[in-house]
Amino acid sequence: MRFRPIASLSAVAAAALLLAGCSGSPDQASTPDASGSADAGQCQSALADAPAPDGLVVSGDFQGKVNVTLPDGYTPSALQRTTLVEGTGQQVKAGDVLKANFTLIDTASGAVQLQTLDTEPTGMDTLVSSQQIFGAALECAPIGSRTVSSFPAGTLGEGSPAFVLVADAISELPTRAEGTEVAPVDGMPTVSFDDNGAPTTTTNAEGKQMLPQPTAPAPTEVRIENLRQGAGETVNAGDQVIVQYTGALYDSGQVFDSSWQRGTPAQFQTDQVVDGFRQALEGQTVGSQVVVVIPPAAGYGDKAQGDIPANSTLFFVVDILGVQHANMAG
Repeated sequence: MRFRPIASLSAVAAAALLLAGCSGSPDQASTPDASGSADAGQCQSALADAPAPDGLVVSGDFQGKVNVTLPDGYTPSALQRTTLVEGTGQQVKAGDVLKANFTLIDTASGAVQLQTLDTEPTGMDTLVSSQQIFGAALECAPIGSRTVSSFPAGTLGEGSPAFVLVADAISELPTRAEGTEVAPVDGMPTVSFDDNGAPTTTTNAEGKQMLPQPTAPAPTEVRIENLRQGAGETVNAGDQVIVQYTGALYDSGQVFDSSWQRGTPAQFQTDQVVDGFRQALEGQTVGSQVVVVIPPAAGYGDKAQGDIPANSTLFFVVDILGVQHANMAG
């Protein structure tokens, strides 16, 4: 069985995690296509803290390959986590972007199902969410920590095996593009940014968030320009990307979607968004900031989509924060 690095928990397991999430963490919303607390302000891991089962042994240096010995007949019956190495860095919280290593093991066979170190030797770019196994394994742990988590059969959906997951939280990554600035190009939307890196918006009389209305005629082809050029890895076709973005209607500047306004970056595959957005991502490098104008033919065409009227030209400002390559072995 192969697992994607973004593998989501089953509905039942996700519900359990949401009831024991990290207070004050942002909602994990869908991309262009939650949590409670015991004490306000106190981070509480979505996985129950428990000692490792007798006979479960993890060996190997931090940030290196690990060997895991499982107890005979070990079958996890509860979602739980043990901290093996306590880090000294900042506490990991939902919405953070990390470099991390993961080793996923099927408890029935002892087989390694995923070892990210094989394909991402400096660590896998990871968006922390309580609703995904990788985020749950590290949420509320300090940077520099190693944890081992146990997940019962069915956690990833009906028929999925029980497994253990060893996770190393290596370093925190920026949640805004920090590549080299590139001079703006005439004819493209003009955007300014606040101190956190979010595009600056205003509020109109109807309470709608607005970007400056572009002044140039709407192009008939997809147009892409960089505001920042990153020096990180290149995004390839079908990769998972971690991004911050704001999307607006070209004819008015009205914002229809924004990860910044939701309070957390988004993550999705490049082939799961409209074609113009895909073009703006593939071939770019991590750390880049891109402005893309998308005519209807490369957007939603003659179909209305939420706050997007039919036959709308769109524009997005996108910060590319991380990438998980589609060729990762599982």
